[in-house]
Amino acid sequence: MKTSLKTMLFASVLVAGTAMAVGLLPHTTKPQPIPTPVQLPTVAKPKIEVVFVLDTTGSMSGLIDAAKNNIWSIASTMASAQPAPEMHLGLVAFRDRGDAYVTQVFDLSRDLDSMYAALMDFRADGGGDGPESVNQALHEAVTRMSWSQDTNSYKVIFLVGDAPPHMDYPDDVKYPDTLKLATAKGIVVNTIQAGEQADTRTTWQHIASLNQGRFLQVEQSGSAVAVATPFDDKLAQLARELDETRLFYGDADKRAQLRKKEQAAEKVHAASPAAVQAKRAEFNASGAGASNFLADSELVDAVSSGKVSLESLRKEELPAPLQTLKPSEQKAVIAEKAQQRAALKEEIARLGAQRQQYIKDRISANAVAESLDGQLYETVRTQAKAKGLAYDRAPSL
Repeated sequence: MKTSLKTMLFASVLVAGTAMAVGLLPHTTKPQPIPTPVQLPTVAKPKIEVVFVLDTTGSMSGLIDAAKNNIWSIASTMASAQPAPEMHLGLVAFRDRGDAYVTQVFDLSRDLDSMYAALMDFRADGGGDGPESVNQALHEAVTRMSWSQDTNSYKVIFLVGDAPPHMDYPDDVKYPDTLKLATAKGIVVNTIQAGEQADTRTTWQHIASLNQGRFLQVEQSGSAVAVATPFDDKLAQLARELDETRLFYGDADKRAQLRKKEQAAEKVHAASPAAVQAKRAEFNASGAGASNFLADSELVDAVSSGKVSLESLRKEELPAPLQTLKPSEQKAVIAEKAQQRAALKEEIARLGAQRQQYIKDRISANAVAESLDGQLYETVRTQAKAKGLAYDRAPSL
């Protein structure tokens, strides 16, 4: 039986009406503009900006050695927050007028390798008259560092020393005035006293109280946790192999800058204990250590993640080992490096977990809490909470 034209038209109207009712068709026959996709805001990684103001006079040798041995575990601990933060570290080393230097300033940077390489060169020397140039060092930490303008960044200074400031230098900016500047910039100032000198304790407590900071005290030796483990040598080897997967690229100036970073890493491999290299391996293999490991122009990561295409780079911007290869060969090298890197990171994570467990089995929780590492962890955990950073695991050692 044939369907009448009237019946077909009625059915069409019925279907269209039903579709409009459930939102399948527009209620008008006019062309509708294509809606602009909603752009979700990019969520920036939270920042932690940390400056250590470190007394490097003769009596501080033990604590300086502790800082050298533990800077990677301290960085790992600070970077273990959720959400994972972007780490920036800086250093002001100070002595006193008449010594080889009064201050040496290393600006805030994500390049921990270069900062550690500089720290390796410090030797305790100078001082001798009691008070040191604390006022100048603290003022330079507040005013000469590249602190961000981000009000959500956790900005913190740790003033570390065993002697009070010279308050008799007429041209110094005294610490109460510097602490007002720090407060205005949103920088918390904590103090760490090495030893038990009474006048240092009084001043260090006063400095911390003026800025809502925390006063900490450790032994003259630094009270750092230092344990050699059976995993250190292997982790040090894996760290070197992981570094060898990096291919830095860019113009001549950029590659010269990154060559200095490579030289800093080579210095760490050549001159630091296996335990330190093991800590560095754990940090670099973690998500928090990506900025230090990769810098900002690493080709394997850039190509693998799709941030950069090989075709967009000029020959002179490529790493030297790739410049003489065909494009297909370049891609093969990058793919092989990426595969090696993934396997190395997995092995470092596995051995790193065993290393942490080995240390945990041999050191009491109370000893960790009283150590430099433990006190730093508790301070950061408490203060960074106000910036939305949460720490839910024990400090790395």
